[in-house]
Amino acid sequence: MSDQINAKSFRLAPMSPLILTATLLFLVAPPALLVGALFGRPQLGAAALLVLAIDVWVWLRFRPSRFTVDGSGLEVIWPLKRRYLPRESIAKARVIDRQGLKREIGWGVRVGAGGIWGAFGWLWTKQRGVVQMYISRSDGFVWIERTGARPWLLTPEKPEEFARALIVKPFLAR
Repeated sequence: MSDQINAKSFRLAPMSPLILTATLLFLVAPPALLVGALFGRPQLGAAALLVLAIDVWVWLRFRPSRFTVDGSGLEVIWPLKRRYLPRESIAKARVIDRQGLKREIGWGVRVGAGGIWGAFGWLWTKQRGVVQMYISRSDGFVWIERTGARPWLLTPEKPEEFARALIVKPFLAR
């Protein structure tokens, strides 16, 4: 990013109680399966390793850890990758609640990772088609309209401040 001096960084928002509960249940599965393997069901050991591998893969490749906004755009940061959205491609950004989201998209189907640490990937929607989605909560959404690209749905910490940072045009010195 070219404007690191004025960069603002936002973590992915803390999980909502529902998503936290689902995550804890998913995280209990590998140890429970290993216990089953120790008590005479060896095939459960392989299942435990598979579930653990999926959990780690979601953490490293699907769940963003941070969003950085600066004068040139938005950088989405995962532990093993980064994605950059130039400011020119961001038409609008606004905080939206659950009811507003339902009005915006109609009904939708998630394609990607979901249940552990949030929902990440694509959301196929009746009214808007495919939406890029990285959410850890069931509230505090930020809807990002993009020019010539699919919209994004995020749940950063401090959603109002994040949305303002995306839409405020940086001061350009003469």
